[in-house]
Amino acid sequence: MGEREDPGPPRVVPPRPTPPCRWEFDPDRADPDGVVGVGADLEAGTLVTAYSRGVFPWPHLGMPLLWFSPDPRAVLRPDRFHVSRSLRRTLRRCGWTATVDRDPAAVIEGCADRSEGTWITPEMRDAYLELAELGWMRSVEVWQGGVLVGGIYGVQIGGVFTGESMFSRRADASKVALLELCHRFATAGGVLVDVQLPTDHLRSLGAVTVARSDFLRVLERESGRDVRMRADELPVSRLASRLAASSAPVGHTVASREGRVRPEHHRGPAGSDPAHHPADPRSDHVR
Repeated sequence: MGEREDPGPPRVVPPRPTPPCRWEFDPDRADPDGVVGVGADLEAGTLVTAYSRGVFPWPHLGMPLLWFSPDPRAVLRPDRFHVSRSLRRTLRRCGWTATVDRDPAAVIEGCADRSEGTWITPEMRDAYLELAELGWMRSVEVWQGGVLVGGIYGVQIGGVFTGESMFSRRADASKVALLELCHRFATAGGVLVDVQLPTDHLRSLGAVTVARSDFLRVLERESGRDVRMRADELPVSRLASRLAASSAPVGHTVASREGRVRPEHHRGPAGSDPAHHPADPRSDHVR
């Protein structure tokens, strides 16, 4: 008998098919605030279809479910993450480790635990955990021993990852989670991390704004690719020298465009009040 081939490090499971979506999402119909439509549902097929077309849900208190596709769009080239000197020190000294998809429920819980309120409703939590079961939602966990100190989660469509939210229980832990995501995603062949809305914090890490049309072209091109990140536990100290510190703008995949700045929060708390468009949902259309 011949030698068995080394299967390599464990990787995330590939996404499984979802039920058909009853709705249509057309980002070209977005209003100036990026609102594409109101209503629909949070079924797995609905969410995967929406993300595949550059649209994401954002609940707001006292309003029907809103769906957004902002223009401009904030994105981060995963191989151009800006690693500051202070973050390098954290990576070298913290002793943390990181995993992928080990505990998505705990990451969502950490992201929802905010004193100012959260848009991560119980319905959203359940919907994204279903996506995790189906292999569409990914989470990155940062550990200090056996304690979860930071993380990020989002939805992966081929070579594009849309970040939903991140949290930190230790200084720099959310930055480390995002850096870990970027490194593993780029190594696996991912080309773009969509952070949706620009903030000064995200700009400091290398994010830029691009025209929605450019983002959608990249999303369409990359949506069918099989990009699977490593899932095993690794020390974050290895990243201290992997990604060179750089303040250069992100931009070989899509052209950057500094546009109007969106609210200073990555998907602000429930209760903010964008323009509202009434929905007239027939069985297969959102508007």
